[in-house]
Formats: sequence, C-alpha cells, structure tokens
Amino acid sequence: MSWQQINVSIRSEHLATIEKIVMEHGALSITYLDAANQPVFQKKPGSTPLWDNTILSCLFPADKNLQSLLWLLRAQPIIDNDTSLEIQLIEDKDWERSWMANFKAMAFGKTLWICPSWQEPPDPNAVNVMLDPGLAFGSGTHATTALCLRWLEQADLMGKHVIDYGCGSGVLAIAASLLGAATIHGVDNDPQAIIATIDNSQRNQINDAQLTTFLPQELPAMEADILLANILAEPLIDLAAKFSTLVKAGGQIVLSGILENQIDQVLTAYTPQFVMGEPSLEGDWVRLNGTRLY
Repeated sequence: MSWQQINVSIRSEHLATIEKIVMEHGALSITYLDAANQPVFQKKPGSTPLWDNTILSCLFPADKNLQSLLWLLRAQPIIDNDTSLEIQLIEDKDWERSWMANFKAMAFGKTLWICPSWQEPPDPNAVNVMLDPGLAFGSGTHATTALCLRWLEQADLMGKHVIDYGCGSGVLAIAASLLGAATIHGVDNDPQAIIATIDNSQRNQINDAQLTTFLPQELPAMEADILLANILAEPLIDLAAKFSTLVKAGGQIVLSGILENQIDQVLTAYTPQFVMGEPSLEGDWVRLNGTRLY
C-alpha cells in the first residue's frame, strides 16, 4: 500500500485554517514538523507549544485526486511562498523496524552508554543504561541531556546523595545510580514523567531504596551532595533560592536546558549561593556547574 503526501510550510497562527482545508479534502493524518530548527519546550503539563514556523505534513490515500486541493492551497496568501506544494508518493514499509534501525547505542565519555532495549550493549563491561530512544521525556539524544550525562560520567558519585530535579524519563537519575550514587531523588511536576522514571529504573534493576520519586510539593527537606536540573532557564532562575536549600555546603549543582544567550541571567541567579564554573557548550546549549558556598 502507498500514500500521497503534501507538505505545507506556514506560520503557526494559521495552522487551524490550513488544517480545516486539508481535512475537508480527505487528509488521513497531519503531522507537525519544525520548519526552522527552533527549540520549544512544554513549560506546563498539558500545554502544546509550537514552533513559529511549522510544516504540516499531510497524508492522503494513493487514489485521491489532489489537484483541486493544490489549486486551493496555492491561492492561500498565508502559505509560505517558498512552499513547493508538490505531491510526494510514500511507499509502504515496516515503519517500526525502519524507526528502530535509525537508533544505536550512544557513548557519553569512556564508561557510560545509553542503549536501546533491542540492541546488545557494545561494551558489556561498561555502565549501560537501557533506555529506548524517542521517549517524550528524554533519552540522551538531546544536547542538554548529553551535557549532563558527560558530567556524570566523569564525576565521583560513589556513595553520594543526588537530586534529579525535572527527572523526565529518569535517564540522569538512572545513570547516577549505576555510576555509584547511594540514593537518588527524582522530582518532576508531570505525573507521567514520574511513572516513566519508575518504569525505566525498574528496567535497569534499580530498587525503590536507591531511587525515590516525588512531585515538587512532596519533596522533603534535605541537603544533597549533587543536584541535577535539566529543565529551562526560566524555571532554573525561579528555583535558584529553593535549590540553594537542597544542596549541602560544598555540594555541587549541575544546570542544563540553557541557551547561550541566557547564561548571564542564570549565573546572576546562582552566584549569591554558588561558585559557578565556566560554561560547557554543545551547539546552542549550555551546561553550568557550581559549588555551594559554605
């Protein structure tokens, strides 16, 4: 079986208009794609942030006559003039196997790997976190997570007490545990992320005594050796005072999810309580590390 596909590039505020047109002309599905490599994040559970410029990838039956739809779309002034509006033929394939074939185990430093569940770890003697890629809450493929994983791989975690604030899939918490941390507290404001962290920690044979999870309002008072927060610059700034109470004197803080042009704002929020080190960059993204003042 095959399908026809039309891609439409458009400003996100006009999505509803074009969606209505293509659905009325028999679209089977519509997929949103980033048209300009713009990072966007869900700031609140349940919200649906969109890129400023979006590509609507519209799928139709192979035998559908789409000429009238093309004529109508080309007449729309809200559609990007650079859009070719051509019909593409999409052949059928085993999409699940095709998707799986695109993902390989990833190394972070010399000893830490993130491995999809359907592949054997390249190095059985390494620290192997078994975690499937493509999870909504993070699996190591994004630069912000990679920056944190590389920090963890070289850190002395033996016997340490760690907080992973914004734990998502649990990838950082699981890595910290397998690298020797004594206890990890995973915190997230999304209950689905808490479920994901628990499921993934069990897959990696981490028990409840090693890794516990909390919604933010449930986290008890404590002083951790290390606090990891891979979230966004805005909440990192808002949480600076709270984080200072959660890290013991001489403890370390690791912050990610920061764009290069946000470094100064985040540093300003943390320098009263932390001695901050030099930023570590990957692409447009930054990791900041600091030590809690005595």
